[in-house]
Order: sequence, then structure tokens, then C-alpha cells
Amino acid sequence: MTFINYYKTLGIEKSASAADIKFAYRKLARKYHPDLNPNDVEAKKNFQQINEANEVLSDPVKRAKYDKYGHDKQNKDPYENQYNEQGSDFGRQKYSRTQSGEDFSDFFSSMFGGSPNSGRSRQVKYRGEDFNAQLQINLTDAFKSHKQTLTINGRNIRITIPAGIENGQTIKIVGHGGLGSNGGPNGDLYITFKMGNDGKVKRQGNDLFLTVELELCTAVLGGEITVDTLNGKVMINVQPETQNGTKVKLKGKGFPVYKFENQYGDFYITYTIKLPTHLTERQKDLFIELSKL
Repeated sequence: MTFINYYKTLGIEKSASAADIKFAYRKLARKYHPDLNPNDVEAKKNFQQINEANEVLSDPVKRAKYDKYGHDKQNKDPYENQYNEQGSDFGRQKYSRTQSGEDFSDFFSSMFGGSPNSGRSRQVKYRGEDFNAQLQINLTDAFKSHKQTLTINGRNIRITIPAGIENGQTIKIVGHGGLGSNGGPNGDLYITFKMGNDGKVKRQGNDLFLTVELELCTAVLGGEITVDTLNGKVMINVQPETQNGTKVKLKGKGFPVYKFENQYGDFYITYTIKLPTHLTERQKDLFIELSKL
């Protein structure tokens, strides 16, 4: 019968700790579990292999016997010469079902004679895999709480996006990751939000910034202008003799504070004076006359 390298089956070194064995087994068991791979013969075979490897390596007594008779060339049992001469192709192993209902190879049965506890690995509850996704939104989307439907691994998931979400922020949607098996819990879904300052309004934290052009006459004489904010239009009084680069603050008109209802940052406006072009001769004369005063 064929010798089986249980360490290779789990993808670990012979020096692996009990924690290393447990981690490797759970990772592979989740990948090849029959409930997650229905009608997949190869996955079923892989699942049998890793179950058998875990059955031996997670038990200190069995692991010690396996290490002694499976690798020590100077201390072979009589049957060991037989299976060592036949190579190490795990794929040719024959599996038989024990009284507990678990499948084990001829190699395992010859070395350990089956195990009354061999069915325990089937009863382990496996937590589903966590999923990670990115969602691109704009400032207008993030300004108000709203619902959005995402398609993750073929499943439609409806989530609520809270107002005030920030660029690069990640939120967790509990239970919307991979399906658990053997009664284990589902994994979680982690969504990272990406948004850019692709419009005229720029965001820094919870404050918003906008540059507004003023006509020369409005800057000199004052007046009213209408400004578009993310929350609608706002009428602003421009003071006479407003200078280029002047900044004004609209308190509480900025971005909503994440998870703090009715709290907002501020909205800052910077004025740039728009100089007139294509002046008529009469307009030029007026500027000349003004310059002489």
C-alpha cells in the first residue's frame, strides 16, 4: 500500500505546531467541503485526504506513531517495507468506510486500525469566508443615507450607506460573506468606499470648499449671488469692495458627520474676481476716467 505524507497533504512542515495544523486543516476543509462543492468528485477526494491527515496529525499519540514509523528508516514495522516500496502517490489510495461512517485509506487502517473518534472532523462547524468589495460613489451619494443593491458572488445584497461615509472607509455587513457549513456561521462582507473630488465642490473631512467667480461690478458694489451646494441652492450677500481671494464661511452647510444625526461641517467659499474682456471703446473710456479719479 502507498505511504501518505500527511504533512504534504495539509501543506505544512513536519515541525508545524498544533495551531499550524488546525489552521491549515480548517482552511483546506472550508475550500473542499462537499457542501460547498456539490457533485465535485475531486473536491470530495481532497476532503477525505485532509480529514485523514488531520485525524492523525491533530492527535499527539497518532502523530508520534506516524512520525516514528512513517519517516524513521531505521525503525520500520514489517508492513512499512511493503508500502515504502510502492511509492508515495496519494491519488492511488483505496478508501474504506469505517463503522463511524468516515472514509479512510488502507494506509490509515493498516497503521491505526480505524478510530472510534474518526467521525468528529465531519462535525466541525466551519465559518464562511469573509468577502471584500469596493464601491465607487460620489459626494452627492454620500451626502444622504440611502439604500443600494450590490451583487456579490451572484447574490443580491441590499445595504444602507450611511450619510457622511468617507473615502477609503470600510464598513462590515455581518453575515453576508460566504456560507458557513455544518451549521457554522456565515462570513462577513467588508465594503471599502472610494470617492473622488471630481466636481466643483471639494471635501476635506466634514468641510466643503468651493471657488466662485464674482463679476467685477458685484465685487466692487456688492450684491447677491446664488451658489449651488450639495444640499441645494443658497443665496449669499456679497459685501461691497470684496477683494480677490476673499473667503466666507457658511456655518453648518458642509458635509454630514458620520453617524451623528443633524451635525454638519462648514461650507467655505473663495471668491475670484472675473475681469471683463472684449470691452467697447465706451467702456474703456469709463475705465480711463475712473483711473484718473
